Order: sequence, then structure tokens, then C-alpha cells
Amino acid sequence: MSPHQTIDALRLELSVKAKNGLDFIVAASVVWAAIAFVWTLPNSPGLNGFITFFVGTLTLPLAWLLSKVFGTTWTLPHNPLQPLGLWLNFAQLFYFPFLLFMYSKYPQHFLMTYGIITGAHFFPYAWFYRAPAFAFMAGLIPVGCLVLGLRLTPADLYLIPVFISGALLVLAGWLWLVYRNRQPADASVVAREVA
Repeated sequence: MSPHQTIDALRLELSVKAKNGLDFIVAASVVWAAIAFVWTLPNSPGLNGFITFFVGTLTLPLAWLLSKVFGTTWTLPHNPLQPLGLWLNFAQLFYFPFLLFMYSKYPQHFLMTYGIITGAHFFPYAWFYRAPAFAFMAGLIPVGCLVLGLRLTPADLYLIPVFISGALLVLAGWLWLVYRNRQPADASVVAREVA
């Protein structure tokens, strides 16, 4: 088996065992729905942004709970590509100084910026899980957030997280279909060939 085929086999195994990160996507959709609720509250954009930071931290524990519901595997010690998924997720943290700048100087644009970062960080997962749906949403979510952020009044900013939550649900459905088209037995066979 060539190195290229080996890498593809490892990616296929990750795609099937992790179900394309479905637990994280559904968790993020729920969290963004909660953020939408926060932004319907009659607070200043600064206070709603502050609350949003804390609501956003619920994604990881919720994803862990959903992994139990969906039967996803978070760690595959024999798969050398597996740690890359975590590193790709942490990569978005390097954009947080920009997010903090927006929060402190332009709180009305904080939510748009947070949404852009969230959507854009999906792009490398298109390669990682062999799922082009991630690349599509990595373009759609940031552009949608930008358009909404530039057009909405402060009272209507809750529509940005509504849009993100809806887009994530569409992504979850798309990823589920990709997973269903990949037989778990195929991934096991490929993993044995790689080992």
C-alpha cells in the first residue's frame, strides 16, 4: 500500500469511528442556539458578548455527552492522524486575540467575528474527515455572518447565531449522510491493512 493510500485509509477510519465529528457539530448547534437566546436579552452588546464567552465553553462537555449518545470514538491510539483533529480544533484559539479586540472596541461586531472564526475553522476538517461539507460550510458560515453583521441592527444581532445554528444542523445532516455511505466494516478492513 502506498503512503497516500495509507493516509487515506487512516482518514477513512477517523471519519467512520468519529462519525465525522457529528457530536461536536450537534453540540455547537445547540450552543449557538443558546447564544441566540442570550442575544435576545435586553442587554448591551458588551454584556451579551461577555455571557457568550461562557455559553461557548459548554460545547466540549456537551460534545462529550453526545459522543455517548451517537457512539462516536474520540481516541484511536493506533491511528497517528487522530491527534491532528484536536490540534485543528485548538487552532481557532489563535484567532481569539482578534475576537477579544472586537469585544473590547466594537462589541456590536463581536458576534459576527465569533461566527466567522467558528465557521472558518471547519475548512481543514474537509481533508481530515474526507468530507467536503466542511469546506462548503467553512465558506458559507463566515460569508453569511459578514453579510448579516453588516446589515443587522443591534436589536437583531441574535439572527447571526440563529443562522449559525441552522447552518450547523444542515452540516450535521450532511455529515450523517456521508457517514452512512461509509460502511464501518470498510473502515475496519482498511485499518487492518494499515496496521
